[in-house]
Amino acid sequence: MMRTTLPAAVLLSTLLAACATNQDGTANKHISQSGALKVHPGLLGQPVPPELQETRAGGASGIAAQEIKMDQTGLRTQRSVYFDYDSSAIKAEFEPALQAHARYLAANPKARVRIEGNADERGSAGYNSALGLKRAENVRQTIIGHGAGEKQVLIKTLGESRPKLKGHDEESWAENRRADVVYEREE
Repeated sequence: MMRTTLPAAVLLSTLLAACATNQDGTANKHISQSGALKVHPGLLGQPVPPELQETRAGGASGIAAQEIKMDQTGLRTQRSVYFDYDSSAIKAEFEPALQAHARYLAANPKARVRIEGNADERGSAGYNSALGLKRAENVRQTIIGHGAGEKQVLIKTLGESRPKLKGHDEESWAENRRADVVYEREE
């Protein structure tokens, strides 16, 4: 019995064609004509064009305030605020979550949170520490501005020391440019 093998190029092109189509035979919208995988710009810390922004009933920002759950489970799942490269400005999309944290803190005066500011690995350790502190402070001021008590919200900078993703690419850096809301005491 004679065995034949397909050239690697034919096998690779067949595999790429299969990945570029959905189960129903239509083209996969996440793979471009060149075969490159499309990545949502928001995951890369870039501005999201209006045509890619999701809108839901109740809000044009994509997240309606009433969708933010006040129960502990909802607050536990919305604890990271992400930032653009070399920025400490809070994006509008995170306002509803920060308002929910502020409402919880205002309703529970004994509750305490710590805001941990983080930065990606690019930049010096001193610069990243200062940027993490600035991010944490901006989140703190936003939460206090929405009704939480000043003594309920503490800040800490971690700089680049505690990355969520350890890669050296834009996806990892975007995940690491954040401030986390950590509950020290919940009621």
